[in-house]
Amino acid sequence: MTAVTDHTEHDERGERSGSPDRFAEGPEEAWDDGLIARRVAEGRQQRLAETAVRAYAPSRQPPASYEGPLCDRLDALRELVGLSRTRLDADTLAEAGRVLDESAARRELSGRHTVVAIAGATGSGKSTLFNALAGVMISDTGVRRPTTAAPLGCSWTDGAAGLLDRLGIPGRLRRRPLQGPGADELKGLVLIDLPDHDSAAVEHREHVDRILGLVDAVIWVVDPEKYADAMLHERYLRPMAGHAEVMFVVLNQIDRLPGDAADQVLDDLRRLLDEDGLALGEHGEPGATVLALSALTGQGMEELRESLSQFTRARSAAARRIAADLDAAAERLRPVYVAGASTGRNRGRIGLSEEAREEFTDRLAEAVGAATAGEAAERAWCRNAVKACGDPWLHLWRWYEARRSAEGSTAPLAPGPVDEEVTARQRVEHAVRAVADEAAAGLPQPWGQAVREAAVRGAEGLPETLDLLAVRAGVPSGRPPRPNWWPAAVLAQAAMSLLQVIGGLWLLAQVIGIATPNLGVPVLLMLTGILGGPCVEWTSRLAARGPARRFGREAERRLREAAAGCGRARVLDPVAAELLRYREVREQYVRVTGARAPLW
Repeated sequence: MTAVTDHTEHDERGERSGSPDRFAEGPEEAWDDGLIARRVAEGRQQRLAETAVRAYAPSRQPPASYEGPLCDRLDALRELVGLSRTRLDADTLAEAGRVLDESAARRELSGRHTVVAIAGATGSGKSTLFNALAGVMISDTGVRRPTTAAPLGCSWTDGAAGLLDRLGIPGRLRRRPLQGPGADELKGLVLIDLPDHDSAAVEHREHVDRILGLVDAVIWVVDPEKYADAMLHERYLRPMAGHAEVMFVVLNQIDRLPGDAADQVLDDLRRLLDEDGLALGEHGEPGATVLALSALTGQGMEELRESLSQFTRARSAAARRIAADLDAAAERLRPVYVAGASTGRNRGRIGLSEEAREEFTDRLAEAVGAATAGEAAERAWCRNAVKACGDPWLHLWRWYEARRSAEGSTAPLAPGPVDEEVTARQRVEHAVRAVADEAAAGLPQPWGQAVREAAVRGAEGLPETLDLLAVRAGVPSGRPPRPNWWPAAVLAQAAMSLLQVIGGLWLLAQVIGIATPNLGVPVLLMLTGILGGPCVEWTSRLAARGPARRFGREAERRLREAAAGCGRARVLDPVAAELLRYREVREQYVRVTGARAPLW
């Protein structure tokens, strides 16, 4: 049959020639010129319409079956996308979403059919191969380029309407193969003839790219002249290397090669495919099937038919295609989920170490002045002890000296509190940055950024909150607790003061003549009081060091714990929540890849 120039006329004749009735009425009518059909148009068109409805109308076909591991991986990808939407942009998750959508759409359609696309470059002979497999002239062949302008579909079994609708192939471009001996061996096959992938028409290339993302398998047809074409290898074969199990690579037109040249070209083609990373199933292992044939002469066609027959009977192409899409999507998402090599204390682990938490608490305690507050509490306790147990005459002298020093000093007060406030704020900011960097070490960029943002959000208002804590949890108001020896020391100091008073009054009485002169006893009493008072004060100071230190440490501990609790609630807990989210998505990513152990 000669090539038809007008595409619309070709479609109409193809629909008549491709109908089942055409082959049922004998070979003579099978190759008529359309005149007989026009003479009986009224009855025949009705039968053609009914046949088309039966062949392509939706029917209750069993849906595609995805086994347990594949279902688990798809569920994991769905969970992964859901957990990542707030952390990753839509473009990053677009491919994963497309895989989920297409897998769900394919699962709802027939599992008894295997959709295989025939793709190739201009002049490679893919339409001739399509016709040879169908056993009838369905797709145009000829020297006019491009010959195939739109995808054509050919189904060997009924019930493929939903699959062809998904590919966007209209009813006028759907055909049936020759129904004769050998047709049952391709039962379940849905064959798609694609336009040239290197066509000058943009819409042709768009058809190819769109349908290649939807079919279950691909037959790549190459010829001896263009099998090494860079566009084919760089744009299609290399990016689709992970889909080797659902890929056929056919070297066509070997009838044009003399002698053993076909074997040499086939070996070179295998070499190029190996460089593309395409696994070749040459010895029974999973991989692409590579064949050499001539669609024009029929040489090697039986081997291709046998391979396609085994492929379609397995009914696993759809699941293998989805699994390959999952692998590709997982590999594309790897940089945003797989942690890099962490360094420092977090090497080999995700999260904050105890050492990092302790350092963060120490920095907050330093910023809030916990140690200074403890020292102040210790000094305050010592002052109270000295005030209660000290010599009153020495207290009076110290008060006088302090007042005289204050009156003589005219220097202005230095702006210490303002400087201290700025320094404390800087310390808090530095502590937050340090703990955020420590927590984000080794994480992928989006999750490390999320950890840092959580820490920065929590640090807003943290210095002011720590200032309030310093006031509330610092040195307690009221009188500090006193040890058991305190009353005895106070009583001893009071006794020393009383001895001084008694001795002094006794001497005064002797001077004015009221008492009998006797200097020994009153002087002894006064000396005892004068010397005993400082001794009692000095002893009290020594005895007060231990309780004062404990009191200061307790004050420092309270302030430190208050600062640590505030830092934990505002910074560490949000950071831990982000790390927990990352652990969850990491576990889901491991499930998506199908790996039994972590990938890092």
